[in-house]
Amino acid sequence: MANQKKTTMDGNAAAAHVAYAFSDVAAIYPITPSSGMGELADAWAAEGRKNINGTTVDVIELQSEAGAAGAVHGSLSAGAVTTTFTASQGLMLMLPNMHKIAGEMLPAVFYVTARSLAAQSLSIFGDHSDVMAARNTGFAFLACNSVQEVMDLSVVAQLATMKTSIPFVVFFDGFRTSHELQKINVIDYETMAELNDPKLVEKFRANALNPEKPRVKVGQHSPDVYFQGRESTNKFYQGATDVIAETMKQVGDKIGRYYKPFEYVGHPEAENVIVSMGSSCETIEETINYLNDKRDMKLGLIKVRVYRPFSTKHFTEVLPKSVKNIAVLDRTKEPGSIGEPLYLDVVSALKDRKDTFIIGGRYGLSSKEFTPTMVLAVYKHLMAKGFHGFTVGIEDDVTHLSLPLDEEINTVPEGTISLKFWGLGSDGTVGANQNSIKIIGDNTDLNVQGYFQYDSKKSGGITRSHLRFGKAPIHSQYLVAKEDFVACHNQAFIGRFDLLGGIKEGGVFLLNSFWSRDEAFNNLTRDMQKTIIDKKIKFYNIDALKIAEEVGLGGRINTVMQTAFFLISGVLDREEAMKLIKEAAVKTYGRRGEKVVQMNLNAIDKTSEALVQIDVPATLPEEYAPMKQLVPEGSTGFVKDVIEPIMREEGNQIKVSQMTTDGYAMSGTAKLEKRRVSPFVPRWNAELCIQCNQCAFVCPHAAIRPKLVKEEDLKDAPESFNTLKAIGADGYRYKLQVYVDDCQGCKVCVNECPRQALEMMPIEEELERGEVANYQYFEKLSYDVLGNSKEDSVKGSQFKQPLLEFSGACAGCGETPYIKLITQLYGDRMIIANATGCSSIWGGTFPTIPYAVNQDGRGPAWANSLFEDNAEYGFGMRLAVDSHRKLLKQAMTVMMDKDINPALKEAFGYALEHWNDVDDAARENQMKIKALLPEAIKNACAGCVGHLDRIRVLQDYILERSIWCFGGDGWAYDIGYGGLDHVLASNKNINVLVLDTEVYSNTGGQASKSTPLGSIARFAEAGKNTNKKDLGMMMMSYGYVYVASIAMGANKVQAINAIKEAEAYPGPSIIISYAPCINHGIDMSHAQIRQKKAVESGYWVLYRYNPLKAQEGKNPFTLDSKEPTMPVTEFLKGERRYAGLEAIFPERFENFQDMSKVFYKERYLKYKELADK
Repeated sequence: MANQKKTTMDGNAAAAHVAYAFSDVAAIYPITPSSGMGELADAWAAEGRKNINGTTVDVIELQSEAGAAGAVHGSLSAGAVTTTFTASQGLMLMLPNMHKIAGEMLPAVFYVTARSLAAQSLSIFGDHSDVMAARNTGFAFLACNSVQEVMDLSVVAQLATMKTSIPFVVFFDGFRTSHELQKINVIDYETMAELNDPKLVEKFRANALNPEKPRVKVGQHSPDVYFQGRESTNKFYQGATDVIAETMKQVGDKIGRYYKPFEYVGHPEAENVIVSMGSSCETIEETINYLNDKRDMKLGLIKVRVYRPFSTKHFTEVLPKSVKNIAVLDRTKEPGSIGEPLYLDVVSALKDRKDTFIIGGRYGLSSKEFTPTMVLAVYKHLMAKGFHGFTVGIEDDVTHLSLPLDEEINTVPEGTISLKFWGLGSDGTVGANQNSIKIIGDNTDLNVQGYFQYDSKKSGGITRSHLRFGKAPIHSQYLVAKEDFVACHNQAFIGRFDLLGGIKEGGVFLLNSFWSRDEAFNNLTRDMQKTIIDKKIKFYNIDALKIAEEVGLGGRINTVMQTAFFLISGVLDREEAMKLIKEAAVKTYGRRGEKVVQMNLNAIDKTSEALVQIDVPATLPEEYAPMKQLVPEGSTGFVKDVIEPIMREEGNQIKVSQMTTDGYAMSGTAKLEKRRVSPFVPRWNAELCIQCNQCAFVCPHAAIRPKLVKEEDLKDAPESFNTLKAIGADGYRYKLQVYVDDCQGCKVCVNECPRQALEMMPIEEELERGEVANYQYFEKLSYDVLGNSKEDSVKGSQFKQPLLEFSGACAGCGETPYIKLITQLYGDRMIIANATGCSSIWGGTFPTIPYAVNQDGRGPAWANSLFEDNAEYGFGMRLAVDSHRKLLKQAMTVMMDKDINPALKEAFGYALEHWNDVDDAARENQMKIKALLPEAIKNACAGCVGHLDRIRVLQDYILERSIWCFGGDGWAYDIGYGGLDHVLASNKNINVLVLDTEVYSNTGGQASKSTPLGSIARFAEAGKNTNKKDLGMMMMSYGYVYVASIAMGANKVQAINAIKEAEAYPGPSIIISYAPCINHGIDMSHAQIRQKKAVESGYWVLYRYNPLKAQEGKNPFTLDSKEPTMPVTEFLKGERRYAGLEAIFPERFENFQDMSKVFYKERYLKYKELADK
């Protein structure tokens, strides 16, 4: 028996461990939630980790999943053992190559974190939609139910693929298994090497393309032979399941854990059985063990481990003869089908079995909870011989297919400790809990489980960590609902979420707040107070933020709260716990330098003295905190029924009828959230203000805004509503307003202010000063009052209403200020195509949308298709708008010769003469036409009605649309580059804004072709060894594309001029904007400052290329950057993505520094040469 070390890891780590062992090559591309596998493989290769062949794996990042699959195919054809990791849309892009790989009988293993496919919306969470869409490729499919199974079955797949020559997909549930931490037995590489058969590998290599033994892979079969060719591999598939079963036994003999293609668990004489696969099997097994034991029921489960090839023989062998009723559960939906895939397979497999009742149902789409209560509901439905096509876990009040959950059961084994931690994205809560569960798992004999739940906000979103540990094995693949311990890491959650609804009698509640021992209890809601008293809860409080700030950690409270947890919980001996926490801090933060490590060690030491237990009164006190009102009083419909429950993290209760059928959502709803997550917000010191509006210009969340207000409009203003005499606008007062409930506390505005007229203050003080009443009054005042300012100036643009507000982007985000500015300039007539990525997540996550409407009800119309096709998607919008306007123009032209209302004819004439105008006069003329049309249609002759009605239908297109494509560098430089290039080359009037963060920000900071030389990124752990792709130069080569490179923190006027010129240019334009990102390893309060330094050092170059100038005989290229005034190496050392390399690869760091000096100098000179022509 192999010696196996117990280690706490997640499913991605388990898969990567095995894939790395067997592979020569890994061709990868990032996609959530599979990216972790590629990141680990790349990091191990950079560290020099050896596989079972004694070499490092060649880990190569491609430009897309399609590219990765093509590289895998080529590498396999040339005889290298090759793997890849993917999910969801990525798997869809691999499908063409998968058919080829299987058709050519090339052994390989693809690792898939099964995830939803984008349908009515994108979802990054787990179900089987993607793998089911790939089931006809010819790959074998192995389903893993737990992290341990990922480890074990991955080895089985690697061995079996060589034995069968059939490629394999090893899949496991996205997030639920890919990101869940469990303590497992790790199979070491020595054991894998012993199991591996070198002769089979040699046979595979010998079949490679080789000019010494030349052969040709057939390019095409004609109809006379193609069919026969497809049937030629039947025997391979017919015998494959036997081979897989034998391999499972072979591996089992070595590791002591045995698997079968189908495994039955439950009562030996069960009459009612569920068939399922994936993590649901763990929950079902836990439930039937409980019900069979506690209620003397006879229930069973068949776990499907080998889904393809689906072997009827192996399936029927494990099905008890006593079974009469079968419910097949599918974690996918196929609209229009008579049943989902697994159900159809089971029905087909049992077509000759008499007296068997079989129904199918759906569960768990997009990681929807699947609990023991739901399992019981399925069994009840099955025993009652219920209908086919049911759903469980939702309330379907439209087609009434959902099962009632009429009995709640708790099947968690006795002695299991359950914990829940409420945190804020970027406060470190998740990272701390990952460390905690590893500390417990690796230093005790307890079984452990850690699962981490996120909303769709970026670093300011809500996180919930669900931890369990105990003596018994943990099969509970669902969220913690009954807690022994609850921690709230942000006091803003009180009154917003039901924090203590599931806490057990005698449980523990830990709160991070700035309240004193005497104040803490009185600042809880009445329900919380009652729960603490009635259930005899121990209540602890600590001001973690104060400690974090004292030691220099800023808002990172994770170390403090982790230490507090261990001090309270008693899971480990106090001294042992402190020792292990400090070791974890050194390991976690070592790369960031000794200073950061020491800050965390100091935080650990300070926690013990700051942690206090709150005295709980015997009766309810008079004082308590009210439940927060999250939506306006009197709200109904979508706002009350959908938005409010989701804002309270209670979205699971929303019914099918309350959802839209086509994916549309209301604009302008982010303003309802009022998250109040920042403990500090800016205060305006009016006496120092020079009314420059630069603070508003750079604010990532539109949480600070200026207005010009007439004196008479201030008569009802709150007493604290202070204003200044407006500069350059006689008769007006100037007001700068902070939206304290929406501010993320990033301090970008404070750092931008040239006169220190803003300072960060505790939010409680600002609330007491009346700032909520102030911003509510401010919001009612008119926007777009410019005084003497021009709307396309830095100052004037900020008097325009921002039509992007309060997004879920990270505090200090470098992307949002650009888009906010564009919406201020053109938002009332914009259509936006947004590539999947950060900007689509913070910009379009259901239900609270930050794209807003102006006081006339107009605003940006926004949509997202996919990651790779955004340029084409926006191009299609351009084509549609052009088509509409062509029809409109045609109808207007016809009506100019008809006898119609003279005023309407005049308006038509003006529209035709000024067809491309978008100024106020054009807008007024459009409104005139709209007002006159109804009467004209009513009185029209027979020959006119049709044309007038067409004008009515298309009247919104009288004013030209502003079409924009937004997306990051991963889209523009990599996966979507081909489409982007083609769209810009088409010479149509379309605008592109590239939000260049120089990494794949949304998936965790992987390298793109925009990632510069020497930068550490995921998939480039040893520093990227190639220069950044010069996208702007490539687009300039067409000669008719407007191109600009901007960085608003360096030159606001240049940024605004570029946007203005791009919009005015009657052809394709692309603006590449520098967007500092949290992945850069910088203080995000300095995001604008980093842009300024980037330009000053020559790291980023500002320019504009305007083809219209060439038509005037002028140089189309304008270099807006001055010669660098600081060494580029000084800039690089200010970001951890560069500076961090010195500690881990010092020689590479020095080499990259020298290369960077040369590269950036030569690049600037090249641009200067262009400008001097």
